[in-house]
Amino acid sequence: MCCVGDIITDVLAALLAPLAPDSDTPAHIQVAGGGQAANTASWLAASGADVVLVGAVGDDQAGRERVAELTEAGVRVAAQVCHGSATGAIVVLSTLHGRSMITDRGANLLLTPESVDVGLSDAGRLHLSAYTLLDPGSRRAGRHALEQAMARGIPVSVDAASAHPLEQVGAELFFSWVRGTQVLLANSDEALVLAGEGTPEEQARRLADAVGGSAVVKLGAGGAVWALPDGELLTAPATAVPALDTTGAGDAFAAGLIGALAAGASPDKALSAATALGSQAVTTLGARPPVPVHSEVGR
Repeated sequence: MCCVGDIITDVLAALLAPLAPDSDTPAHIQVAGGGQAANTASWLAASGADVVLVGAVGDDQAGRERVAELTEAGVRVAAQVCHGSATGAIVVLSTLHGRSMITDRGANLLLTPESVDVGLSDAGRLHLSAYTLLDPGSRRAGRHALEQAMARGIPVSVDAASAHPLEQVGAELFFSWVRGTQVLLANSDEALVLAGEGTPEEQARRLADAVGGSAVVKLGAGGAVWALPDGELLTAPATAVPALDTTGAGDAFAAGLIGALAAGASPDKALSAATALGSQAVTTLGARPPVPVHSEVGR
């Protein structure tokens, strides 16, 4: 399986109180790896999948650390190293009610089609983060990934990424890029931009029609709705868990869904796996599964 998209350094501040402008707000703060595609690849690897990640990093310490931690997590990383550019970074302000992200995509903007080809060379499935499509700097690589996968008959899933960039691009142009996608994933805000007002079921059906495949609308604690190509609707509740941080929950959801599909699961089983992994993600701080700590006893 091949994931294409951003490799990022997350500076995550999980706020413990409402933000106090021009003053101090208590928070748990963590600096770690992020990026939508990198997060999904990490959750896939933690679930036992063989996954390669295509992305770009700077020739800097942050880039080396991001690649090293992904490799430690079991991800095969096909990283394009961009000399003269910094590894991307995001400041994430997280509460239990949502997140705000301040983004510098850095080297991710320089991802090339040639780097995509390396990761796709032996892939049986492509998962693309739409951040790659939504920014002009990386759009050529994102579109190349979709075109190559579809030309080879490789199943494609696309995560719609983020509502504000989608608004700037517009639904019609976005759909022209992702038409033929097997599964489009969108959260409630993204579904509103792409499908307009309506129930999640109505939005999912409109999204599925627009891409000519299927579409999932992720509802956070409300679970998810999946409109299949034949018009059937599947729903799944989220598992009730004590939530700590929602960062990366949608990326974990995507990993649960496409990992189960790649393993031959039925759509209803795949949707259940997705909601379970998304629920697991909100119980930990940060966007990725915890990496096991190796004991030093006896060394």
